[in-house]
Amino acid sequence: MAKQATQLAGLIAGLRESLEGIHKERANTKLSGAEMGLLDERRNNLLLTIAALDDRLSAVQGLIDLGRPHPIRVH
Repeated sequence: MAKQATQLAGLIAGLRESLEGIHKERANTKLSGAEMGLLDERRNNLLLTIAALDDRLSAVQGLIDLGRPHPIRVH
């Protein structure tokens, strides 16, 4: 399960790098409206994918945490 968490984290990092690339491309003033729209669509799809994978990573990390022993606290 920890391997899956590591893979997800790496995938998310790669997608965030792609997102940064789109932001740099979009800053180009020579783009047409259609090209800007295409980049916006790609950006939105990446954002949705990253959000879904973040949720998945959070769930996996929660399952990993459940498997670990917790110290007993005495008050």
